[in-house]
Amino acid sequence: MSKRIFVLLVILVSLFSFAKAQQPKDSTVVTTPTGTTVDEVIWVVGDEAILLSDVEAMRIQGQQEGLRWHGNPDCSIPEQIAVQKLYLNQAIIDSVEVTDSEIAQGVEQYLENMISMIGSREKLEEYHKKSLSQIRADLRESYRERQMVQGMQQKLVKDITVSPAEVRRYFKDMPQDSLPFVPTEVEVQIITQQPKVEQEEINRVKEELRDYTDRINKGESSFQTLARLYSEDPGTARRGGELDYTGRGMLDPAFANVAFGLTDPKRVSKIVESEFGFHIIQLIDKRGDKIKVRHILRKPVVSDEAINKALARLDSIRTDIVDGKFPFEAGASIISDDKDTRNNQGLMANVTQEGRTSRFKMADLPSEVARAVDTLSVGGISKPFTMINERGKTVCAIVKLKSRIDGHKATITEDFQILKNLVLAKRRNQVLHDWVVKRIKSTYVRINERYRDCDFEYEGWVR
Repeated sequence: MSKRIFVLLVILVSLFSFAKAQQPKDSTVVTTPTGTTVDEVIWVVGDEAILLSDVEAMRIQGQQEGLRWHGNPDCSIPEQIAVQKLYLNQAIIDSVEVTDSEIAQGVEQYLENMISMIGSREKLEEYHKKSLSQIRADLRESYRERQMVQGMQQKLVKDITVSPAEVRRYFKDMPQDSLPFVPTEVEVQIITQQPKVEQEEINRVKEELRDYTDRINKGESSFQTLARLYSEDPGTARRGGELDYTGRGMLDPAFANVAFGLTDPKRVSKIVESEFGFHIIQLIDKRGDKIKVRHILRKPVVSDEAINKALARLDSIRTDIVDGKFPFEAGASIISDDKDTRNNQGLMANVTQEGRTSRFKMADLPSEVARAVDTLSVGGISKPFTMINERGKTVCAIVKLKSRIDGHKATITEDFQILKNLVLAKRRNQVLHDWVVKRIKSTYVRINERYRDCDFEYEGWVR
């Protein structure tokens, strides 16, 4: 998918739904019952009107995001909105589905990013002049539409492929200064140690969860309310702890064993320990081989003393490796607590849309690992450091820089996959472009006169 289309999809997440008065298809203004003009219809695509307010909303969002539009924004913004309506209409026809869980997770992630950028929840509410719950409700429909558009685009290009011969032909006669630049990439091995949590802290967390269970059973509070107040799973806490229909294989094994064993929606499970912490779970519904539950997660706090002990052990391990007592690879296979890399001699894996690789751009590494690697020579081993792993836990680590490929102009021998992805993206973009042009020809379109002299990206709007 092109960067341009991706940027557009990100922007669409932030668009708010605007109330549209019921006007005839050829109306150019939206009025109140008293005749006051409140908006203007500038384009009509099929049965959908594009309002001037829609364009201004996207323009403002683009300014906030620091985006640059192709050509004249007054022309390109309404055109891109119109293109999304074409995709959305086809997605509805083709029954492209988006689950409530996907919508909820996407909206929460967007809100978290916005709160982080703007500084606080209160500032976000002040900026939009709405409560967070109102902002969340406004975003749901626009996010659903964005996901449907993205799903439709993926459906249109899913069967597009390119052969090695096509890749070689594409770059055979390309001037050297036109070849893409490949940023520096590294391969990294890691050994981690999980600081031991004191039993007293584990007991404290379990007692909290027992208290929640007691309050729910006595009717003093609902599971959803306690989840919103106390759960440390940011992805579900705002939804009252709710996980949408999920298969067993997508859940932590210990969590899944208890969750799939629940039969009474009124009962709260026993306390469950998973890789993420400790949970209590409540059944909502079962549907075939999937289950819908809500949960409350609490994470024991690791003491400074435990962290220092883990760092000291890693420092000793590092010394032994540097002194040649055993190789880093053996330490990663035998000593490391990181199950994701332990069976691969500690080599970290970078999983992308294009597949799985051991190469990372520096920006794609966990920030703590990137800082440790940045000053290392190939073969060098970092000093021990702490980091938060993907399960949200504090771990201590040392890393070894296995290889570094400095930034360079792409070559067909060294960077075939990168060049293949470029050709594939170009092919997919052309397919999407041709599809839009074809849809424009078969769709009713009416454009306000002042847009008829625009230099549009897609031909066929003006008739």
